[in-house]
Amino acid sequence: MFTFMARCWLCQQPIYHSHHGICSHCLRHLPTPPTCCPRCGLPASSSSLACGRCLQKPPPWHALLFVSDYQPPVNTLLKQFKFQRRIELAPVLARLILLQWQKRYRHDFLSMPDTFFRPDMLFTVPLHKQRHWWRGFNQTELLATTLAHWLGCDYAPHALTRTRKTQPQQGLDATTRRRNLRNAFDCNVSLVGKRVVLLDDVVTTGSTVAEISRVLLAQGASCVQIWCLCRTL
Repeated sequence: MFTFMARCWLCQQPIYHSHHGICSHCLRHLPTPPTCCPRCGLPASSSSLACGRCLQKPPPWHALLFVSDYQPPVNTLLKQFKFQRRIELAPVLARLILLQWQKRYRHDFLSMPDTFFRPDMLFTVPLHKQRHWWRGFNQTELLATTLAHWLGCDYAPHALTRTRKTQPQQGLDATTRRRNLRNAFDCNVSLVGKRVVLLDDVVTTGSTVAEISRVLLAQGASCVQIWCLCRTL
């Protein structure tokens, strides 16, 4: 009798828990990012104290969590998910984010209990409806649906909207990116006293998540975290 055996997405060896997608061996050998500032997510001398950049000019969010620099194998899986429409990778990639959060939550619970908290509400970076139609799906929505279920928090996919079509951010300098996104997002729910997480697939300059963080804070959010798969270092 034929029995289907799930295989690890990275090493192709059989795995017992098919929904995990990546075996424990490959998980242990994922590239370890350098020591990074807990606020901006960029290389720093401490993983528990804000770096000099954030002390001088803090970003509008309060903490940034990421799985990997934009390098293999995580970015390879992300490209397959995003551009080759391998939507079956959604729970696999969401699990990587969850595991990274659990690791930071346990590590920082005593020294920084409010840094990487369990969110009350989850948001995703919205696509303009034309781009959503062209791509066929919003990759971060698929990640958020799974994460919200595992975390037991609220996720309102239509609460955060993109009010106008913007020029693609790739290839733009930091100043142009900020100008391109100004007044491009809107939130239609009250977040008074809520601790929220904004989920994105890749954070590069941080212009997009910074603009949305300001919108969420303006709606009353008490704290905003950024969670992503890849942070360009």
